[in-house]
Amino acid sequence: MPGAGTQAQVSRNVRFIDAAPERVFSVLADPDGYGEWVVGSRDIRDADPDFPAPGTVFHHSVGIGPLVVHDHTEVLAADPPRLLRLLAHARPLGSAVVTLRLEPRRFGTEVTMIEDPAGWTTPLWVLPSTHVFGRLRNFESLRRLKALAEGRGPRRDA
Repeated sequence: MPGAGTQAQVSRNVRFIDAAPERVFSVLADPDGYGEWVVGSRDIRDADPDFPAPGTVFHHSVGIGPLVVHDHTEVLAADPPRLLRLLAHARPLGSAVVTLRLEPRRFGTEVTMIEDPAGWTTPLWVLPSTHVFGRLRNFESLRRLKALAEGRGPRRDA
């Protein structure tokens, strides 16, 4: 599997969310929500109706300023409400395997987000400066996920 095994993790972030794992997973299972909580995501253009079943995809636009990339994210594995593993593409910028692990904790869920490099850009993703950027981006993404799961996040369609 891309990104597993011998390569170093670009980022690993952990966040406590004051919501049950089922509630957190329901946010992860909504492809439209990725445009709200994933840093850099602009919009979700389309999604397979069975998302997040393994093999399903959603099509997204990512970017900052005038640089916009249209690509897709594929579900590699799903074990609701404990695990979601995605292969996120933003080519030619790169691809990553993103693993979201949800562990029940007293009064909530501990979410661990691990991002591993995938594809031909792997040498670019293992630079220490990229690790710092990835950790900061995913720290903010998990902050936004927390707000949505706890019912405090902004909804773009609201």
